[in-house]
Amino acid sequence: MTTPNVEAVKLDELNCWRIRHGQAELLVAQQGAHILSYQVAGEPPLIWLNDEAVFKTGKSIRAGVPVCWPWFGNLSRNPQSVQAMRFSSEPATAHGLVRTMDWELGRIEAEGESLNVEFLLPCPEGGFPGWPHQVDLKLGIRLDEQLHISLTSHNQGFGHVSISQALHSYFAVSDVRNVHVEGLDGLSYIETLDDWKTVSQTGDLHFAGETDRIYLNTPAKLSIVDPAWERRIELTSSGSRSAVIWNPWIDRAAAFSDMADDGWQRMLCIETANVMDDVVTLAPGASHTLGVSIASKSL
Repeated sequence: MTTPNVEAVKLDELNCWRIRHGQAELLVAQQGAHILSYQVAGEPPLIWLNDEAVFKTGKSIRAGVPVCWPWFGNLSRNPQSVQAMRFSSEPATAHGLVRTMDWELGRIEAEGESLNVEFLLPCPEGGFPGWPHQVDLKLGIRLDEQLHISLTSHNQGFGHVSISQALHSYFAVSDVRNVHVEGLDGLSYIETLDDWKTVSQTGDLHFAGETDRIYLNTPAKLSIVDPAWERRIELTSSGSRSAVIWNPWIDRAAAFSDMADDGWQRMLCIETANVMDDVVTLAPGASHTLGVSIASKSL
Protein backbone atom coordinates (compact mmCIF):
# COMPACT_ATOMS: atom_id res chain seq x y z
CA MET A 1 0.00 0.00 0.00
CA THR A 2 1.28 3.45 -0.94
CA THR A 3 1.21 6.09 1.79
CA PRO A 4 -0.21 9.36 0.47
CA ASN A 5 1.89 12.47 0.78
CA VAL A 6 -0.25 15.51 1.61
CA GLU A 7 1.26 18.98 1.79
CA ALA A 8 -0.55 22.22 2.66
CA VAL A 9 0.49 24.97 0.27
CA LYS A 10 -0.68 28.51 -0.39
CA LEU A 11 -1.16 30.01 -3.85
CA ASP A 12 -1.37 33.77 -3.33
CA GLU A 13 -4.49 34.12 -1.12
CA LEU A 14 -5.79 30.56 -1.40
CA ASN A 15 -5.16 27.56 0.83
CA CYS A 16 -4.44 24.43 -1.21
CA TRP A 17 -3.33 20.84 -0.81
CA ARG A 18 -0.73 19.09 -2.92
CA ILE A 19 -1.48 15.36 -2.81
CA ARG A 20 0.97 12.79 -4.18
CA HIS A 21 -0.02 9.17 -4.62
CA GLY A 22 2.24 6.80 -6.51
CA GLN A 23 3.31 8.63 -9.67
CA ALA A 24 0.33 11.02 -9.60
CA GLU A 25 0.25 14.54 -8.22
CA LEU A 26 -2.98 16.42 -7.54
CA LEU A 27 -3.34 20.08 -6.54
CA VAL A 28 -6.65 21.16 -4.96
CA ALA A 29 -7.75 24.54 -3.62
CA GLN A 30 -9.96 24.73 -0.53
CA GLN A 31 -11.96 27.47 -2.22
CA GLY A 32 -14.48 25.67 -4.40
CA ALA A 33 -12.91 22.23 -3.72
CA HIS A 34 -11.29 23.19 -6.99
CA ILE A 35 -8.95 20.66 -8.61
CA LEU A 36 -6.22 22.89 -10.07
CA SER A 37 -3.98 20.31 -11.74
CA TYR A 38 -3.41 16.61 -12.12
CA GLN A 39 -0.34 14.99 -13.64
CA VAL A 40 1.41 11.64 -13.68
CA ALA A 41 5.22 11.80 -13.49
CA GLY A 42 6.88 11.68 -16.90
CA GLU A 43 3.66 12.54 -18.77
CA PRO A 44 2.11 15.83 -19.90
CA PRO A 45 -0.53 17.15 -17.46
CA LEU A 46 -4.07 15.86 -17.85
CA ILE A 47 -5.82 18.74 -16.09
CA TRP A 48 -4.73 22.18 -17.29
CA LEU A 49 -3.33 24.64 -14.75
CA ASN A 50 -3.60 28.02 -16.44
CA ASP A 51 -0.30 29.96 -16.11
CA GLU A 52 -2.22 33.22 -15.69
CA ALA A 53 -4.86 31.96 -13.25
CA VAL A 54 -5.65 34.32 -10.37
CA PHE A 55 -5.80 32.87 -6.86
CA LYS A 56 -7.79 35.47 -4.90
CA THR A 57 -10.37 35.02 -2.18
CA GLY A 58 -13.85 35.30 -3.65
CA LYS A 59 -12.73 35.11 -7.28
CA SER A 60 -13.48 32.00 -9.32
CA ILE A 61 -10.44 30.31 -10.87
CA ARG A 62 -10.12 29.85 -14.64
CA ALA A 63 -8.31 26.50 -14.66
CA GLY A 64 -8.57 22.91 -13.50
CA VAL A 65 -12.04 21.61 -12.63
CA PRO A 66 -14.44 24.28 -11.35
CA VAL A 67 -17.62 22.98 -9.71
CA CYS A 68 -20.67 24.67 -11.26
CA TRP A 69 -23.72 24.27 -8.95
CA PRO A 70 -26.74 24.67 -8.39
CA TRP A 71 -27.03 26.16 -11.86
CA PHE A 72 -24.78 26.12 -14.88
CA GLY A 73 -23.78 29.18 -16.91
CA ASN A 74 -26.26 32.06 -17.11
CA LEU A 75 -29.18 31.29 -14.79
CA SER A 76 -31.64 32.86 -17.23
CA ARG A 77 -30.67 30.23 -19.84
CA ASN A 78 -31.58 27.41 -17.46
CA PRO A 79 -34.93 25.60 -17.43
CA GLN A 80 -37.64 27.36 -15.44
CA SER A 81 -37.53 24.67 -12.73
CA VAL A 82 -33.90 25.62 -11.96
CA GLN A 83 -34.54 29.38 -12.14
CA ALA A 84 -37.48 29.02 -9.73
CA MET A 85 -35.16 27.72 -6.99
CA ARG A 86 -33.51 31.13 -6.57
CA PHE A 87 -35.05 33.94 -4.51
CA SER A 88 -33.01 37.13 -4.86
CA SER A 89 -33.19 40.53 -6.54
CA GLU A 90 -29.41 40.53 -6.96
CA PRO A 91 -27.92 39.50 -10.32
CA ALA A 92 -27.14 35.79 -10.43
CA THR A 93 -23.47 34.90 -10.71
CA ALA A 94 -22.48 32.67 -13.63
CA HIS A 95 -22.10 28.97 -12.86
CA GLY A 96 -23.84 29.06 -9.50
CA LEU A 97 -22.77 29.64 -5.92
CA VAL A 98 -20.09 27.25 -4.72
CA ARG A 99 -16.95 28.03 -6.77
CA THR A 100 -15.87 30.72 -4.31
CA MET A 101 -16.91 29.03 -1.05
CA ASP A 102 -14.45 27.27 1.25
CA TRP A 103 -15.10 23.53 1.46
CA GLU A 104 -13.99 21.23 4.28
CA LEU A 105 -11.42 18.52 3.74
CA GLY A 106 -13.40 15.49 4.90
CA ARG A 107 -10.98 12.57 4.63
CA ILE A 108 -7.93 11.27 2.85
CA GLU A 109 -7.46 7.53 3.05
CA ALA A 110 -5.73 4.80 1.11
CA GLU A 111 -7.78 1.80 0.05
CA GLY A 112 -5.59 -0.89 -1.49
CA GLU A 113 -3.71 0.79 -4.32
CA SER A 114 -6.19 3.66 -4.60
CA LEU A 115 -6.49 6.91 -2.64
CA ASN A 116 -9.81 8.50 -1.71
CA VAL A 117 -10.11 12.22 -0.97
CA GLU A 118 -13.36 13.84 0.13
CA PHE A 119 -14.41 17.49 0.35
CA LEU A 120 -17.64 18.58 2.04
CA LEU A 121 -19.83 21.65 1.74
CA PRO A 122 -22.59 21.32 4.32
CA CYS A 123 -25.52 23.57 3.52
CA PRO A 124 -25.68 26.51 5.94
CA GLU A 125 -28.80 26.95 8.04
CA GLY A 126 -31.46 28.43 5.77
CA GLY A 127 -29.62 27.48 2.59
CA PHE A 128 -27.13 29.33 0.44
CA PRO A 129 -27.47 33.09 -0.26
CA GLY A 130 -30.62 33.63 -2.32
CA TRP A 131 -31.07 29.86 -2.58
CA PRO A 132 -32.98 28.69 0.52
CA HIS A 133 -32.79 24.91 0.09
CA GLN A 134 -31.14 22.37 2.36
CA VAL A 135 -28.81 20.48 0.01
CA ASP A 136 -25.41 19.23 1.17
CA LEU A 137 -22.54 18.67 -1.27
CA LYS A 138 -19.68 16.21 -1.35
CA LEU A 139 -16.86 16.19 -3.90
CA GLY A 140 -15.08 12.85 -4.06
CA ILE A 141 -11.72 12.25 -5.75
CA ARG A 142 -10.25 8.79 -6.23
CA LEU A 143 -6.74 8.24 -7.55
CA ASP A 144 -5.80 4.87 -8.99
CA GLU A 145 -4.70 4.29 -12.57
CA GLN A 146 -7.26 6.99 -13.42
CA LEU A 147 -8.59 10.21 -11.91
CA HIS A 148 -12.18 9.79 -10.73
CA ILE A 149 -14.24 12.86 -9.72
CA SER A 150 -17.76 12.76 -8.29
CA LEU A 151 -20.15 15.44 -7.04
CA THR A 152 -22.99 14.24 -4.79
CA SER A 153 -25.98 16.44 -3.91
CA HIS A 154 -28.11 15.29 -0.96
CA ASN A 155 -31.46 16.98 -0.38
CA GLN A 156 -31.89 17.25 3.39
CA GLY A 157 -34.97 19.45 3.11
CA PHE A 158 -38.72 18.86 2.82
CA GLY A 159 -39.33 20.07 -0.74
CA HIS A 160 -38.25 19.03 -4.24
CA VAL A 161 -35.14 20.84 -5.52
CA SER A 162 -34.12 21.23 -9.19
CA ILE A 163 -30.47 21.85 -10.10
CA SER A 164 -28.24 22.07 -13.13
CA GLN A 165 -24.51 21.48 -12.65
CA ALA A 166 -21.19 20.63 -14.26
CA LEU A 167 -17.66 19.48 -13.56
CA HIS A 168 -16.15 22.20 -15.77
CA SER A 169 -12.97 20.30 -16.65
CA TYR A 170 -10.11 22.02 -18.49
CA PHE A 171 -8.00 19.38 -20.21
CA ALA A 172 -4.39 20.00 -21.19
CA VAL A 173 -3.70 19.49 -24.90
CA SER A 174 -0.64 20.00 -27.10
CA ASP A 175 -2.54 22.36 -29.43
CA VAL A 176 -6.34 22.44 -29.65
CA ARG A 177 -6.12 23.02 -33.41
CA ASN A 178 -4.62 19.54 -33.82
CA VAL A 179 -6.82 17.45 -31.51
CA HIS A 180 -10.27 16.03 -32.06
CA VAL A 181 -13.08 14.58 -29.96
CA GLU A 182 -14.54 11.14 -30.63
CA GLY A 183 -17.94 9.88 -29.52
CA LEU A 184 -20.12 12.77 -30.72
CA ASP A 185 -21.08 11.59 -34.23
CA GLY A 186 -24.83 11.84 -34.80
CA LEU A 187 -25.57 13.71 -31.56
CA SER A 188 -27.73 16.81 -31.40
CA TYR A 189 -26.14 19.88 -29.86
CA ILE A 190 -27.12 23.44 -29.04
CA GLU A 191 -24.90 25.94 -30.87
CA THR A 192 -24.82 28.76 -28.34
CA LEU A 193 -22.76 30.96 -30.71
CA ASP A 194 -25.56 30.87 -33.31
CA ASP A 195 -28.70 31.90 -31.47
CA TRP A 196 -28.86 28.63 -29.52
CA LYS A 197 -29.94 26.63 -32.56
CA THR A 198 -30.08 22.84 -32.33
CA VAL A 199 -27.73 21.19 -34.83
CA SER A 200 -26.60 17.62 -35.56
CA GLN A 201 -22.95 16.55 -35.28
CA THR A 202 -21.38 14.78 -38.25
CA GLY A 203 -18.20 12.84 -37.58
CA ASP A 204 -15.59 13.74 -34.98
CA LEU A 205 -15.32 17.27 -33.61
CA HIS A 206 -12.31 19.28 -34.83
CA PHE A 207 -11.52 22.85 -33.77
CA ALA A 208 -11.02 25.84 -36.05
CA GLY A 209 -12.60 28.67 -34.06
CA GLU A 210 -14.42 29.58 -30.86
CA THR A 211 -16.50 26.64 -29.66
CA ASP A 212 -19.34 26.64 -27.13
CA ARG A 213 -21.71 23.73 -27.58
CA ILE A 214 -24.11 21.81 -25.37
CA TYR A 215 -24.31 18.18 -26.50
CA LEU A 216 -27.50 16.30 -25.65
CA ASN A 217 -28.03 12.61 -24.87
CA THR A 218 -24.30 12.04 -24.82
CA PRO A 219 -22.84 8.54 -24.47
CA ALA A 220 -20.96 7.57 -21.33
CA LYS A 221 -17.60 7.67 -23.12
CA LEU A 222 -15.95 10.56 -25.01
CA SER A 223 -12.29 10.80 -26.03
CA ILE A 224 -9.85 13.61 -26.79
CA VAL A 225 -7.34 12.36 -29.35
CA ASP A 226 -4.02 14.25 -29.24
CA PRO A 227 -1.58 12.93 -31.89
CA ALA A 228 1.30 15.28 -30.94
CA TRP A 229 1.30 13.96 -27.37
CA GLU A 230 0.51 10.44 -28.66
CA ARG A 231 -2.35 10.01 -26.25
CA ARG A 232 -6.06 9.65 -25.94
CA ILE A 233 -7.84 11.13 -22.91
CA GLU A 234 -10.83 8.89 -22.23
CA LEU A 235 -13.71 10.39 -20.27
CA THR A 236 -16.31 8.05 -18.80
CA SER A 237 -19.25 9.87 -17.24
CA SER A 238 -22.00 8.76 -14.88
CA GLY A 239 -25.17 10.48 -13.71
CA SER A 240 -25.04 12.67 -16.83
CA ARG A 241 -26.68 12.81 -20.26
CA SER A 242 -25.21 16.13 -21.39
CA ALA A 243 -21.78 17.63 -22.02
CA VAL A 244 -20.51 21.12 -22.75
CA ILE A 245 -17.51 21.58 -25.04
CA TRP A 246 -15.79 24.96 -24.92
CA ASN A 247 -12.72 26.75 -26.19
CA PRO A 248 -12.56 30.57 -26.24
CA TRP A 249 -10.15 30.83 -29.20
CA ILE A 250 -8.24 34.02 -30.02
CA ASP A 251 -10.55 36.98 -29.41
CA ARG A 252 -12.27 35.71 -26.26
CA ALA A 253 -8.96 34.63 -24.69
CA ALA A 254 -7.44 38.04 -25.42
CA ALA A 255 -10.32 39.63 -23.48
CA PHE A 256 -9.64 37.51 -20.37
CA SER A 257 -7.36 39.16 -17.82
CA ASP A 258 -6.63 35.74 -16.31
CA MET A 259 -5.54 33.84 -19.43
CA ALA A 260 -2.51 34.31 -21.67
CA ASP A 261 -3.39 35.48 -25.18
CA ASP A 262 -2.32 32.08 -26.50
CA GLY A 263 -3.62 30.09 -23.53
CA TRP A 264 -6.59 28.86 -25.59
CA GLN A 265 -4.20 26.72 -27.65
CA ARG A 266 -3.26 24.57 -24.65
CA MET A 267 -6.71 23.73 -23.23
CA LEU A 268 -10.03 22.19 -24.13
CA CYS A 269 -13.04 22.03 -21.84
CA ILE A 270 -15.29 18.99 -21.92
CA GLU A 271 -17.70 19.51 -19.06
CA THR A 272 -19.58 16.54 -17.61
CA ALA A 273 -22.96 18.10 -16.94
CA ASN A 274 -26.64 18.01 -16.08
CA VAL A 275 -28.03 20.84 -18.21
CA MET A 276 -31.05 21.70 -20.38
CA ASP A 277 -33.47 18.70 -20.35
CA ASP A 278 -30.92 16.77 -18.27
CA VAL A 279 -31.44 18.80 -15.07
CA VAL A 280 -31.75 16.92 -11.78
CA THR A 281 -34.77 17.11 -9.49
CA LEU A 282 -34.16 15.80 -5.98
CA ALA A 283 -37.05 14.58 -3.87
CA PRO A 284 -36.75 15.09 -0.10
CA GLY A 285 -34.04 12.77 1.21
CA ALA A 286 -32.77 11.91 -2.29
CA SER A 287 -29.20 12.11 -3.58
CA HIS A 288 -27.68 12.39 -7.05
CA THR A 289 -24.05 11.80 -8.05
CA LEU A 290 -22.49 13.34 -11.15
CA GLY A 291 -19.18 11.72 -12.01
CA VAL A 292 -16.37 11.41 -14.53
CA SER A 293 -13.39 9.05 -14.73
CA ILE A 294 -10.38 10.30 -16.70
CA ALA A 295 -7.79 7.99 -18.19
CA SER A 296 -4.75 8.62 -20.37
CA LYS A 297 -4.12 5.98 -23.04
CA SER A 298 -1.28 5.78 -25.56
CA LEU A 299 -2.22 6.07 -29.23
